Amino acid sequence: MNTPSVEECNLLFRQTGMFDHIVDHSRQVCRVATFLADQLRGKEIILNRKLVIAGALLHDITKTRSFDTREDHTRTGEELMIDLGYREVGKIVGQHVTLDTYFLADTPDEAEIVNYADKRVLHDRIVSMDKRMEYILERYCQKPGYSARLEQLWKVSRKMEKRIFRYLSFLPEELEQQMTKVTGSSR
Repeated sequence: MNTPSVEECNLLFRQTGMFDHIVDHSRQVCRVATFLADQLRGKEIILNRKLVIAGALLHDITKTRSFDTREDHTRTGEELMIDLGYREVGKIVGQHVTLDTYFLADTPDEAEIVNYADKRVLHDRIVSMDKRMEYILERYCQKPGYSARLEQLWKVSRKMEKRIFRYLSFLPEELEQQMTKVTGSSR
Protein backbone atom coordinates (compact mmCIF):
# COMPACT_ATOMS: atom_id res chain seq x y z
CA MET A 1 0.00 0.00 0.00
CA ASN A 2 1.38 3.37 -1.05
CA THR A 3 0.60 6.05 1.55
CA PRO A 4 2.02 9.60 1.50
CA SER A 5 3.93 10.83 4.54
CA VAL A 6 2.88 13.95 6.45
CA GLU A 7 5.63 15.84 4.61
CA GLU A 8 4.27 14.66 1.26
CA CYS A 9 0.78 15.72 2.32
CA ASN A 10 2.12 19.18 3.21
CA LEU A 11 3.74 19.38 -0.23
CA LEU A 12 0.40 18.45 -1.85
CA PHE A 13 -1.28 21.26 0.14
CA ARG A 14 1.13 23.73 -1.45
CA GLN A 15 1.02 22.21 -4.93
CA THR A 16 -2.77 22.34 -5.06
CA GLY A 17 -2.95 25.84 -3.56
CA MET A 18 -5.14 24.80 -0.63
CA PHE A 19 -6.43 27.80 1.30
CA ASP A 20 -4.84 28.08 4.76
CA HIS A 21 -8.17 27.70 6.54
CA ILE A 22 -8.82 24.42 4.69
CA VAL A 23 -5.34 23.19 5.64
CA ASP A 24 -6.08 24.12 9.27
CA HIS A 25 -9.40 22.26 9.09
CA SER A 26 -7.70 19.21 7.55
CA ARG A 27 -5.02 19.16 10.25
CA GLN A 28 -7.65 19.27 12.98
CA VAL A 29 -9.63 16.48 11.29
CA CYS A 30 -6.37 14.53 11.27
CA ARG A 31 -5.85 15.14 15.00
CA VAL A 32 -9.36 13.91 15.79
CA ALA A 33 -9.17 10.91 13.45
CA THR A 34 -5.73 9.89 14.71
CA PHE A 35 -6.80 10.22 18.33
CA LEU A 36 -9.88 8.06 17.71
CA ALA A 37 -7.87 5.50 15.75
CA ASP A 38 -5.32 5.29 18.56
CA GLN A 39 -8.06 4.87 21.17
CA LEU A 40 -9.76 2.18 19.10
CA ARG A 41 -6.48 0.36 18.51
CA GLY A 42 -6.25 0.07 22.26
CA LYS A 43 -9.52 -1.88 22.05
CA GLU A 44 -7.95 -4.35 19.61
CA ILE A 45 -9.56 -2.81 16.53
CA ILE A 46 -7.08 -3.00 13.68
CA LEU A 47 -6.66 0.29 11.84
CA ASN A 48 -3.85 1.48 9.58
CA ARG A 49 -2.69 4.66 11.36
CA LYS A 50 -0.72 5.98 8.36
CA LEU A 51 -3.78 5.57 6.16
CA VAL A 52 -5.98 7.41 8.69
CA ILE A 53 -3.46 10.27 8.86
CA ALA A 54 -3.07 10.63 5.09
CA GLY A 55 -6.81 10.25 4.44
CA ALA A 56 -7.67 12.87 7.05
CA LEU A 57 -5.01 15.34 5.91
CA LEU A 58 -5.96 15.00 2.24
CA HIS A 59 -9.74 14.67 2.53
CA ASP A 60 -10.29 18.22 1.18
CA ILE A 61 -7.35 18.28 -1.24
CA THR A 62 -9.42 19.64 -4.17
CA LYS A 63 -11.88 21.72 -2.13
CA THR A 64 -10.12 25.03 -2.82
CA ARG A 65 -10.40 24.66 -6.58
CA SER A 66 -14.00 23.44 -6.25
CA PHE A 67 -15.06 26.95 -5.23
CA ASP A 68 -14.33 28.06 -8.79
CA THR A 69 -15.07 24.88 -10.72
CA ARG A 70 -18.15 23.75 -8.72
CA GLU A 71 -16.79 20.22 -8.99
CA ASP A 72 -17.57 17.52 -6.44
CA HIS A 73 -14.40 17.73 -4.35
CA THR A 74 -14.91 14.23 -2.92
CA ARG A 75 -14.84 12.73 -6.41
CA THR A 76 -12.02 14.88 -7.80
CA GLY A 77 -9.99 14.43 -4.62
CA GLU A 78 -10.36 10.67 -4.91
CA GLU A 79 -9.35 10.78 -8.58
CA LEU A 80 -6.30 12.93 -7.81
CA MET A 81 -5.10 10.56 -5.10
CA ILE A 82 -5.57 7.53 -7.35
CA ASP A 83 -3.73 9.30 -10.20
CA LEU A 84 -0.85 9.98 -7.80
CA GLY A 85 -0.67 6.29 -6.88
CA TYR A 86 -2.47 6.52 -3.53
CA ARG A 87 -5.49 4.30 -4.25
CA GLU A 88 -6.39 3.51 -0.61
CA VAL A 89 -6.08 7.17 0.39
CA GLY A 90 -8.25 8.06 -2.61
CA LYS A 91 -10.96 5.70 -1.40
CA ILE A 92 -11.03 7.49 1.96
CA VAL A 93 -11.02 10.95 0.35
CA GLY A 94 -13.93 9.88 -1.85
CA GLN A 95 -15.92 8.78 1.21
CA HIS A 96 -15.30 11.64 3.61
CA VAL A 97 -18.80 13.05 3.14
CA THR A 98 -20.79 9.87 2.47
CA LEU A 99 -19.48 6.35 2.91
CA ASP A 100 -19.90 3.91 0.03
CA THR A 101 -21.32 1.37 2.46
CA TYR A 102 -22.24 1.60 6.10
CA PHE A 103 -21.53 -0.95 8.80
CA LEU A 104 -20.56 -3.93 6.65
CA ALA A 105 -17.65 -4.80 8.91
CA ASP A 106 -18.08 -5.61 12.58
CA THR A 107 -15.82 -2.73 13.60
CA PRO A 108 -15.15 0.79 12.27
CA ASP A 109 -12.59 1.13 9.47
CA GLU A 110 -10.30 3.96 8.36
CA ALA A 111 -12.86 5.58 6.03
CA GLU A 112 -15.45 5.61 8.79
CA ILE A 113 -13.04 7.24 11.25
CA VAL A 114 -12.06 10.02 8.79
CA ASN A 115 -15.70 10.53 7.77
CA TYR A 116 -16.74 10.89 11.41
CA ALA A 117 -13.80 13.14 12.33
CA ASP A 118 -14.73 15.52 9.51
CA LYS A 119 -18.25 15.74 10.94
CA ARG A 120 -16.83 16.81 14.30
CA VAL A 121 -14.60 19.65 13.06
CA LEU A 122 -16.05 23.06 12.15
CA HIS A 123 -13.31 25.11 10.56
CA ASP A 124 -10.51 24.19 13.00
CA ARG A 125 -12.58 23.59 16.15
CA ILE A 126 -13.96 20.38 17.57
CA VAL A 127 -17.74 20.71 17.87
CA SER A 128 -20.71 18.43 18.36
CA MET A 129 -22.28 16.81 15.33
CA ASP A 130 -25.37 18.95 15.90
CA LYS A 131 -23.32 22.16 15.75
CA ARG A 132 -21.61 20.97 12.55
CA MET A 133 -24.98 20.05 11.04
CA GLU A 134 -26.38 23.51 11.81
CA TYR A 135 -23.45 25.07 9.99
CA ILE A 136 -23.77 22.79 6.94
CA LEU A 137 -27.51 23.43 6.69
CA GLU A 138 -26.95 27.20 6.81
CA ARG A 139 -24.04 27.15 4.37
CA TYR A 140 -25.01 24.56 1.77
CA CYS A 141 -28.78 24.09 1.70
CA GLN A 142 -29.66 26.42 -1.17
CA LYS A 143 -30.43 23.52 -3.54
CA PRO A 144 -33.93 21.99 -3.45
CA GLY A 145 -33.98 18.59 -1.76
CA TYR A 146 -30.49 19.03 -0.30
CA SER A 147 -31.79 19.54 3.23
CA ALA A 148 -33.66 16.22 3.18
CA ARG A 149 -30.54 14.41 1.91
CA LEU A 150 -28.47 15.99 4.67
CA GLU A 151 -30.98 15.00 7.32
CA GLN A 152 -30.77 11.39 6.10
CA LEU A 153 -26.96 11.55 6.09
CA TRP A 154 -26.98 12.87 9.62
CA LYS A 155 -29.22 10.04 10.83
CA VAL A 156 -26.74 7.44 9.62
CA SER A 157 -23.86 9.57 10.95
CA ARG A 158 -25.40 9.52 14.42
CA LYS A 159 -25.53 5.73 14.20
CA MET A 160 -21.88 5.77 13.15
CA GLU A 161 -21.03 7.92 16.18
CA LYS A 162 -22.73 5.43 18.51
CA ARG A 163 -20.94 2.57 16.79
CA ILE A 164 -17.51 4.19 17.24
CA PHE A 165 -18.06 5.28 20.82
CA ARG A 166 -19.40 1.95 22.03
CA TYR A 167 -15.75 0.84 22.02
CA LEU A 168 -14.51 3.87 23.95
CA SER A 169 -14.61 4.73 27.63
CA PHE A 170 -15.84 8.30 27.07
CA LEU A 171 -18.81 9.96 25.40
CA PRO A 172 -18.81 11.91 22.12
CA GLU A 173 -19.30 15.18 24.02
CA GLU A 174 -16.10 14.43 25.96
CA LEU A 175 -13.93 14.06 22.84
CA GLU A 176 -12.11 17.39 23.06
CA GLN A 177 -11.58 17.00 26.82
CA GLN A 178 -10.16 13.48 26.32
CA MET A 179 -7.87 14.66 23.53
CA THR A 180 -6.52 17.39 25.81
CA LYS A 181 -6.11 14.91 28.68
CA VAL A 182 -4.24 12.33 26.59
CA THR A 183 -2.22 14.53 24.25
CA GLY A 184 -1.96 17.74 26.26
CA SER A 185 -3.80 19.65 23.52
CA SER A 186 -6.76 19.40 21.18
CA ARG A 187 -4.81 21.41 18.60
